[in-house]
Amino acid sequence: MSVVVANPSASDDYFRFFGLNQQFNIDLPALEQAYLAIQKEVHPDRHARGSDTEQRLAMQMATLANTALQTLKSPIQRGLYICQLHGVDAKLETNTAMPAAFLMRQMDWRESLDEQAENLPALDALMTEVEESKQETLAEIAQAIDGAKNYARAAELLRGLLFIDKFAVELDDTIAALI
Repeated sequence: MSVVVANPSASDDYFRFFGLNQQFNIDLPALEQAYLAIQKEVHPDRHARGSDTEQRLAMQMATLANTALQTLKSPIQRGLYICQLHGVDAKLETNTAMPAAFLMRQMDWRESLDEQAENLPALDALMTEVEESKQETLAEIAQAIDGAKNYARAAELLRGLLFIDKFAVELDDTIAALI
């Protein structure tokens, strides 16, 4: 097992910080293992007798490790982060333009949710469809980032995945209210 050492100079790249390759499809257990190794190293108790500077650096590294872990664990945040590293801003706040076919599918889902709000089997079937769409989109994002290195396309797909995720949460809440 390799020892991970918190490297302050790698703080500009969360992948390098954890000693991982920069890619969308990451080894989540390896990420978790690197995170735990760094947290163990920078834990405040290990630096309680250190200088103020050492304590402050340890706290900064612990905070950075937490932020980096949360970013890389989430597929959406990881994808957006990779795009950002390559100079592509997804412009989530201002760019809401989506392909017509995607918007039609969203409208169909919303209509199904409204019409079937009391029909648990229909809602379960809709959830299966939404989850399949999410998995297809994740695969397309992985291909755009890891395969084609097309970060603009990945950003577009990530914007769509945000819509899918938001709808999935709404659908899940509706199903939970029926159970």
